[in-house]
Amino acid sequence: MSGAMSWPFLRLYLLVLLYFSANAILNVIIPLQGETLGASNTTIGLIMGAYLFTTMFFRPWAGHIIQRHGPIKVLRVILILNGVALILYTFTGLGGYLVARILQGVSTAFFSMALQIGIIDALPEKDRSQGISLYSLFSYVPGIIGPLLALGIWQGDMDYFTVVMIAIATFTGVIGYSAKIDKAENQPVTNHTEQGVSMFKSFSQLVKNPYLFKCSVLMLVASIVFGAITTFIPLYAMQLKDGNAGIYLMLQAGTVVFARFALRKKIPSDGKWHSFFIMGAMLLLAIAAQCVSFSINGGVIFFYVGAILMGLSQALIYPTLTTYLSFVLPEMNRNVLLGLFIAMADLGVSLGSVIMGPVADFYSYSTMYMICAILGVAMLFFAYDRRKIFVGQT
Repeated sequence: MSGAMSWPFLRLYLLVLLYFSANAILNVIIPLQGETLGASNTTIGLIMGAYLFTTMFFRPWAGHIIQRHGPIKVLRVILILNGVALILYTFTGLGGYLVARILQGVSTAFFSMALQIGIIDALPEKDRSQGISLYSLFSYVPGIIGPLLALGIWQGDMDYFTVVMIAIATFTGVIGYSAKIDKAENQPVTNHTEQGVSMFKSFSQLVKNPYLFKCSVLMLVASIVFGAITTFIPLYAMQLKDGNAGIYLMLQAGTVVFARFALRKKIPSDGKWHSFFIMGAMLLLAIAAQCVSFSINGGVIFFYVGAILMGLSQALIYPTLTTYLSFVLPEMNRNVLLGLFIAMADLGVSLGSVIMGPVADFYSYSTMYMICAILGVAMLFFAYDRRKIFVGQT
């Protein structure tokens, strides 16, 4: 086993698995608990969206701070903050959930950037897409069991929720404090002053840089759909005959895990824009959202088919766009610009909760997911690009 599958990297993937286990449970518990406490879809969306909105806000600075102080020092502080957030969930109500989501958002901004930057810097170019795919894969593994565990806790004894949150916080801290992230010897040393200046100037690159602009728009819209699915599926499933949110989320996460492992070598890693590959991923996203929307009339089979197609689109979109940007962005401020791109993914998931909540309140979950499908179709056309700067050598 070498490269992206060597032991040092497998240890990092295990840390990722532990860290994101809590979210797999919270994504089900918070909407259900919120509805029990009388919260509207809009309120639930705001609480759920606060997590990644905060992550988005801190992400651009995370790359710079990690570059200056090193990923290990930052990681150890962040794991303490994450532990505080998880424990806060165990004894508070909706107000405490909001505070905990914000604390989780801060810790996730630094945690994910530390590990992804470490993987990109430590792996050779030919293994880079595999490393990013495996990182993302292990972040989804908890989604296979987590939702079913959450439903079991919800329908049984909520005292187990406290035990599980404390256990996750403890084990994540132990593994995280013993982890190592070594930068490859051939990586250039970045001037911290130039990095800091570029950080504040880089926001304009979201529009000025054609590569970053295209990838960010695609990721933003796709993430709106992902966010709407994550937040409201536990409530939508209750309206479907034989619908089960745990099974849906398990199928979706299981598909992501299987596809990211099985297709990790198929994801383009040559620095070129593959229009039809990305258009295909966006088409899967649109069909998945429409299947979920239609399931209220067509039956639960469309619900679960939508889960599989949604998982497949998730498995392809993020690692493909991230790998492409790792080649075409300028090396001096690549980490900051990648942070901005990932922030767009965070913003999209947050907007999927915040914007689609009122839509579900005023119309229905089915209509809301149909709008998500329309957004996916729009991105199908946006993904096509035959300009030489995209398809030629960059």
